[in-house]
Amino acid sequence: MSLNPTILIQNLLNGLMVGGLYALIAVGYTMVYGILRLINFAFGDVMVMGIYFAYYGATLIRLSFPLAVTVSLAGTALLGIVIDRLAYKPLRNSPRISALITAIGVSFFIESFAVVFFGPNYKPFLDALENKTIAFESFVIGNVYLPKIIFIILGITAIALFILFVIVYRTKIGMAMRAISADIPTTSLMGINVDNVIGFTFAISSALAALAGVMWALRYPSFYPYTGFVPGLKAFIAAVFGGIGSIGGAVVGGILLGVIEMMIITLFPTLMQYKDAFAFIILIVILLVKPAGLLGKRTVEKV
Repeated sequence: MSLNPTILIQNLLNGLMVGGLYALIAVGYTMVYGILRLINFAFGDVMVMGIYFAYYGATLIRLSFPLAVTVSLAGTALLGIVIDRLAYKPLRNSPRISALITAIGVSFFIESFAVVFFGPNYKPFLDALENKTIAFESFVIGNVYLPKIIFIILGITAIALFILFVIVYRTKIGMAMRAISADIPTTSLMGINVDNVIGFTFAISSALAALAGVMWALRYPSFYPYTGFVPGLKAFIAAVFGGIGSIGGAVVGGILLGVIEMMIITLFPTLMQYKDAFAFIILIVILLVKPAGLLGKRTVEKV
């Protein structure tokens, strides 16, 4: 089997880009899980709402694209807080299965709302851009075709993850988040408003999902209410792969998942139609071999 270096480099960059987007959503999963031990399956749908907010902000309200994205991040952050307050807060002391079922219900509700309110048809995200050619511009180095949008997405993803790490590990609110993830009752006794910190966690994780959604739509500029379903599932797998509950693990798991997917397609083009199955095979293998994930720590479940 001969391997074309040009295709290898192009797909490696594509894998890094897609993996970075998986990582952004996976961080949202792992932040909420780390604090509440809750898998919020609605993150893929929050991602889609972020795309809709940016799209209609630019096309209907006529905001500039950067301002429309800012509005999208703020809108999805607020949506995350609303989801927590209405759906999850009443179940803080309920069995975890109740919260899990609620998370699935929230996901279905957002999807159905988007179908009814925005319509079921695909929409062209490029209509939201002032400069539509940016999605097609590229560098050509030797025989390697390098789309500029990939570098833009990689750069924004790196900046977003850097800001997140600064918030979590260098600020008081980040210290409170880490304290709550270790012990909620003790943290509340120390005078920390647990509900406010949890709400902030939902806000920032939802904003990251929206940012991932906007960049996903820039790279694959056609979207509809169920666009976030597969990326959301794969981001969950990436979080488990890297070690759910670990932010660094979510980033590593997301990037590795994206690169592995693209490299398998590069090496075995006939398996292209089974691309989405690779993530689930990886999930099964990691659960069998290292259930805590690559960077996760084995914990004892409290009864």
